Amino acid sequence: MELLSLFDINNTLLHIPIGTGYDMSWIEAIGTIFGLLCIWFASQEKTINYLFGLINVTLFAVIFFQIQLYGLLLLQLFFFCANVYGWYAWTRPNAAGDLLEVRWLSQKKMLITASLCVCAMALLTLYIDPFFFALANIAVDSMNLFGANLSEPVLEPDAFPFWDSTMTVLSIVAQVLMTRKYVENWVLWVVINIISVGIYAMQGVYAMSLQYAILMFIAANGTRAWAQTAKRNRASNEKSVNEAVA
Repeated sequence: MELLSLFDINNTLLHIPIGTGYDMSWIEAIGTIFGLLCIWFASQEKTINYLFGLINVTLFAVIFFQIQLYGLLLLQLFFFCANVYGWYAWTRPNAAGDLLEVRWLSQKKMLITASLCVCAMALLTLYIDPFFFALANIAVDSMNLFGANLSEPVLEPDAFPFWDSTMTVLSIVAQVLMTRKYVENWVLWVVINIISVGIYAMQGVYAMSLQYAILMFIAANGTRAWAQTAKRNRASNEKSVNEAVA
């Protein structure tokens, strides 16, 4: 098997007999494995998650390019940059020489984040088709500058504009919160994965639904683990402050 053939979505690894059946390609299988590893190691607060995340989003960008979902391809570019920044943020000590700690959002930051999410979801729900059509055209025009010779994409209206908008906005916010080690990122991933399981099941893509069910349990475990770590960090910081005052 030629190495490049692994990147072809028509190169089937196995047929999954779920529902009407689903042919999983090599690139999707490999990308999914790295995605699962990324989420698992992130839930364990291991910096190596970002290496797996970079590979995951790169492979899925290749998939979205082949199936002409250029808006989602550009989102993978955002996630790629977020993974690079997260790797940097998790390993860079602050002025005191300490690394970033797992913690909860402050009440003020929570209100600001929630307000931005609600506004963004409402706007994207209303304008999701022209938004992603514009992203797709930008992606095509950008790639054509480098000689891709792609035709303008023909996209169908979104089947689930509210839920798609919700997943898109929350995924971006959750990724940003993860780079700053806020526990709330896992709560958002749980919500995102629950919605994803339902949407993919309704669309008859049961293999993807199963994949997000697995991710949901990993995110739930991440919520539990990070909440415990944040509690220990808070207690340790309060103890240090009390000792300094004494």
